[in-house]
Amino acid sequence: MESLDEYILQHIEPEPDYLYRLWRATNIHMLHGRMASGHLQGRLLKMLVQMIQPKNILEVGTFSGYSALCMAEGLEEGGRLYTFEINDEQEDFTRPWIEGSPVADKIEFIIGDANVEAPKLGIVFDMAFIDGDKRTYQQTYETVLSLLRPGGFIIADNTLWDGHVIDPNYQKDQQTRGIETFNDFVKNDTRVEQVILPLRDGLTIIRKK
Repeated sequence: MESLDEYILQHIEPEPDYLYRLWRATNIHMLHGRMASGHLQGRLLKMLVQMIQPKNILEVGTFSGYSALCMAEGLEEGGRLYTFEINDEQEDFTRPWIEGSPVADKIEFIIGDANVEAPKLGIVFDMAFIDGDKRTYQQTYETVLSLLRPGGFIIADNTLWDGHVIDPNYQKDQQTRGIETFNDFVKNDTRVEQVILPLRDGLTIIRKK
């Protein structure tokens, strides 16, 4: 599988140098560096933005800023991405990378709880990317869905959670349970239609009816 993964990366749009350097810095300096989206998922996020053509994107969980930069790449002129990071200790690493990027003018980086702060913006979003605290995924989903226009899209990351969602050894883990609860809820939510892609750690694409 590793060689197949390498083959895929060799046959898609190359990772921009700035993003490669951010990926390297994230893995060197951050405790959980693998949480960053990376080359394949990053190129997919950019393409999804180009396909959906949103004016406003909401991101919950900035981490090192990799996914935000990828989505901002795909935005058309005048498009805006609002990204929320609840962990204020993340700011010293992330803000310089965002503000020094070629797409800095398209991104507003906000430290705070998106469930509390995003509704205060008074913005109707066309697209959202959920990649925050897994224990509160369902709560975040409800917040985001209420801010999304009909026909808008939510992309939820980590929805297969390294396979733990089907591993009985992880049933007591709160993050695993948070993902399972979210997956079960979305599956039965008549307000949306959804598909799970087995890409990296699982990516669910949700369309609001």
